[in-house]
Amino acid sequence: MTRSQFLYSALPLLSHGRAMAAPQRPNIVYIYADDCGYGDLSCYGATRVKTPNLDRLAASGVRFTNAHSPSATCTPSRYALLTGEYAWRRKGTGILPGDASTIIEPGRYTLPAMLKKSGYSTGAVGKWHLGLGKGNLDWNGEIKPGPQDIGFDYSFLIPATGDRVPCVYVENRRVVGLDPRDPIVVNYEKPIGNDPTGKAHPELLKMHPSHGHDMTIVNGVSRIGYMSGGKAARWVDEDIADTITGKALGFIERQKANPFFLYFATHDIHVPRVPNKRFVGKTPMGPRGDAIVELDWSVGQVLDALDRHKLTDNTMVIFTSDNGPVVDDGYQDQAVEKLGSHKPAGPWRGGKYSAYDGGTRVPFLLKWPGKVKPQVSEAMVCQVDLLSSFASLTGQKLPSEAGPDSLDVLPALLGQSKKGRDSLVEHAGALSLVVGDWKVIEAHPGPKTNETRNELGNDASPQLFHISEDPGEQTNVAAQNPGKVKEMLEMLNKVKAAGRSRM
Repeated sequence: MTRSQFLYSALPLLSHGRAMAAPQRPNIVYIYADDCGYGDLSCYGATRVKTPNLDRLAASGVRFTNAHSPSATCTPSRYALLTGEYAWRRKGTGILPGDASTIIEPGRYTLPAMLKKSGYSTGAVGKWHLGLGKGNLDWNGEIKPGPQDIGFDYSFLIPATGDRVPCVYVENRRVVGLDPRDPIVVNYEKPIGNDPTGKAHPELLKMHPSHGHDMTIVNGVSRIGYMSGGKAARWVDEDIADTITGKALGFIERQKANPFFLYFATHDIHVPRVPNKRFVGKTPMGPRGDAIVELDWSVGQVLDALDRHKLTDNTMVIFTSDNGPVVDDGYQDQAVEKLGSHKPAGPWRGGKYSAYDGGTRVPFLLKWPGKVKPQVSEAMVCQVDLLSSFASLTGQKLPSEAGPDSLDVLPALLGQSKKGRDSLVEHAGALSLVVGDWKVIEAHPGPKTNETRNELGNDASPQLFHISEDPGEQTNVAAQNPGKVKEMLEMLNKVKAAGRSRM
């Protein structure tokens, strides 16, 4: 049996889209929200927060109800999106510290590299969290390797996350606004310099941690990790959305005459949630709800810019999230107390970090005027598929070694087919396999919940759910269906062993 035949026998239900008749090159704007849940937008049923700009995006394109991030956490989702490979296949692709080395090796065949080959100008703006440099990075000099080494022409980055040091922006390999007389030093193992920490000086904080997040204080918020220096370069949290949205709009302005791909990864609604004063009090849910309004504003700014430059008709806009929602994720921002009737994950169980569907079932909106008809789609799609699907869109053929888990689901993305994937591996601490009406979660001993109060989906025994009858995964039917459990775990193990799921 050949390797290809083996894979077909292992996953008989994997689907493959068909390439379009002729390649096209629309501009592509990919807006990647952070920790935004399926139920956090009014177009997905939220009532305690209004998202008019996302609603108009949904009304003019495809609103997916069965779209997934590749992982229930940020770094692995971003890795899988850009490489077309499930992150769980590679060590070192978990949630990274702020001083991690780059985890996508230079020269790798990636989504931006593929589009650049097709004539696109490529830009990355916002949260990165895929590592920078190699070894002990000197933040005071040229920072490489980085986005420019995996296919991006331009980058303006939050190096890791808003709650991790260094709290500076990096534009095209250099820290923005750095005074060389005040060099940056970063350490994730021990305190450095004389900057106060949240643990030692809580009286200096404008937002207090609920767990962890008690190291170096920047802008009145204590972070994960220690940092000294770079005072002139440090960001102001209240201005992050304005800053990165402005950089996204600047990229569109500069590239409006040529095909472009913009990867715009927002900070919102990740912690620390410190929205601009324009948005404070806009919802009854405190900073988390107000950060959703700020996120919606950023999306509106992008849509308005496309209209202003007469680019709307030839631009595909995608909005989605890197994983499911989390309420308390380390800061006392009243997100739990003010949640009320709001359900961040919508009807799904779990959220960020969870093997249940709330961990990866995320909002996914796609608009392309004249090419995509407004509709709601139940097709199962995953962000890992964009590499292969966009290759099809632009008339390219992926090298055999590229995008090992990326399937061509372009017809489903464009609303031309109701059929996307037939199966998907979901990734949290445990791996899950969804095939048709069934979902199995492999045995994964560990705590049932974590300090964020999210269910993790851990269990010492495999769990099985009949998701067409029980979409909320409330009833584990493994004991009643041992044969189905065995069948699906064998299938999952074959996917693991094969090293790829794309034929």
